[in-house]
Amino acid sequence: MKKGDLIEHARQYYDLEQVNRLEYAVNFASTAHKGQNRLSGEPYIIHPLITADTLISWGMDIDSAIAGVLHDTVEDAGVELGQIESLFGHDVALLVDGVTKVSQASSEMKKFETYLPKTKDNLSKLLIAIGQDVRVIIIKLADRLHNLKTLQYLPPEKQKKIARESLEVFGPMADKLGMGRVRMEIEELAFSYLDPVEYKKMKILLKKRLGKSTRKLGKIRSEVDSALKQHNISADINGRVKSIYSLHKKLAKVNGNIDDIYDLMALRIVVEKKEDCYIVLGILHSLYKPMVSRIKDYISTPKPNGYQSLHTTVITPTEQIVEFQIRTEKMHEFAERGLAASFHYHDQKITKDYIEKRNVTSLPQNLHWISELQEVVGKLKEGEEISKDQLDIDLFGDRIFVHSPKGDIYDLPEGALPLDFAYLVHSDVGRNAYSFRVNGKIHAFDKPLKNGDIIEVVTKKSSQPKQSWRQLVTTTHARNKLQAQLRQSSVVGMISTATSILRRKSY
Repeated sequence: MKKGDLIEHARQYYDLEQVNRLEYAVNFASTAHKGQNRLSGEPYIIHPLITADTLISWGMDIDSAIAGVLHDTVEDAGVELGQIESLFGHDVALLVDGVTKVSQASSEMKKFETYLPKTKDNLSKLLIAIGQDVRVIIIKLADRLHNLKTLQYLPPEKQKKIARESLEVFGPMADKLGMGRVRMEIEELAFSYLDPVEYKKMKILLKKRLGKSTRKLGKIRSEVDSALKQHNISADINGRVKSIYSLHKKLAKVNGNIDDIYDLMALRIVVEKKEDCYIVLGILHSLYKPMVSRIKDYISTPKPNGYQSLHTTVITPTEQIVEFQIRTEKMHEFAERGLAASFHYHDQKITKDYIEKRNVTSLPQNLHWISELQEVVGKLKEGEEISKDQLDIDLFGDRIFVHSPKGDIYDLPEGALPLDFAYLVHSDVGRNAYSFRVNGKIHAFDKPLKNGDIIEVVTKKSSQPKQSWRQLVTTTHARNKLQAQLRQSSVVGMISTATSILRRKSY
């Protein structure tokens, strides 16, 4: 990667002023890293250039791309953060600080770090970084991706450490942000270093199977393409191959029997409108026999990471089992790039709103966990004490989507209870919760919610939060709201008692 290649790439995405800013950053970083080499022997500047180029490919805003160029200048080249801010602005400085110096940041960040898990080195840094600006983690993912691609130059012990951390932390984080392609790349690279023998075994197995599948799928693809044209449906049909690491995990679930895995290779149909997705589904089912249990509508009910698509598995007349994925171009873009797609230069409104307000009100529903974390970080910045359980934010566990009777969608961690939902809707709804109806039936306070549940909160003004509710909330948000309400009730109760005593004495 050369400076000229990066700038030429940037011209396709940014205006002239933005490209000039980026070029200035490249010149600045080149001077800062002059004389430095990576273990591969290449000039160090190549790494930040590739990081920035990746961010541009993902469609990130110009400040993120500039921060990608500068992300190692403070930590590895002795540049002062204040100089970054004076030359490139507050946002770029914040992003550079988040990526390279989070562990040594300001005093409130150090204080925050003491509350975080110690089991995964970079988890603490990532949590802090997200609390400052969610773009930091996207830049960090680009940085980590290139580091994984050059892992062969490190000692074996270091390789495994970085690979394990990538698989346990960075892969799941990419998944949480809806960045499917990035997650897959990270998992493939990390797995090849963690278990090279199993990786090669899976690679050979997949190659053998794909040889047969590719030939058979060619005919199916032609049949489907012809049928769609007859119905005047404009669509792109492409093959999707299951990743090696995904195959490894799936085989463990089916006792190693590859014949039980139907989606080694799927056909992906990308159409123009959402309505076309359902028309295509009907056409496929008229051509082939569907396996009813394997029809999934992730459009009306997206996956917890925001993924949307229709999935169906069919049996052809020759008894071939084929999986199809049907989605719009916009759904496909999000499935590939996730949150990064939200910062694309074309979508100025969401980028501007995010940068100015530093919140996620305009981001997808599936990213509420970010606002939970930012809420906690905000309290720490204001000097407010917090307890460790207030940082019990489940970033790596599964999430569920639940619905209000009006059809609004809410994102909760798996295992969440009805009161978690009530407090997520509004703190007053939680305060006055009297009972719950889930899918039209009475639902106990201590019974976990499930993905797709429709929840109605029955409220009464006479109903007030109780100490026993501490055991009936699981999310940080609900716990914080409940604790505040209980403290308020306690103060009100003390004032009321004192007033009564004074009144009695006056008589």
